[in-house]
Amino acid sequence: MILVNQEIKKDIDFLRKHTLQPVWWKIAKIFILVGGILTIWKIFGILKTIIWFSIILVLGSIVHFMYRIKTKTYQKTWMDFNVKEIDGKLTYGRIGMLYYSLVILIFFIATITIILL
Repeated sequence: MILVNQEIKKDIDFLRKHTLQPVWWKIAKIFILVGGILTIWKIFGILKTIIWFSIILVLGSIVHFMYRIKTKTYQKTWMDFNVKEIDGKLTYGRIGMLYYSLVILIFFIATITIILL
């Protein structure tokens, strides 16, 4: 359990400090997610909203852990995740189109799934 807590803290610390996305986008994502949840709830009801959010949570976690594993816990470049060492410090480039494409795909999968239910 201690190891899991350390890994969660490492992820949270990275999320707070990273420059992969502009600050405004980090905030906008929260509003997009909340707006999506409220819209789905209003149109489809609470059960389908829970299903929709669960699908996003599961698929989003898969993408997160895929990036985490492939980048060796954010230490190595992989696909559109760029890591450079400058003066002994790791710096990160902006996240690329693969990540955003996967996020959009996850939203489409979740939405189509609840429409078909």
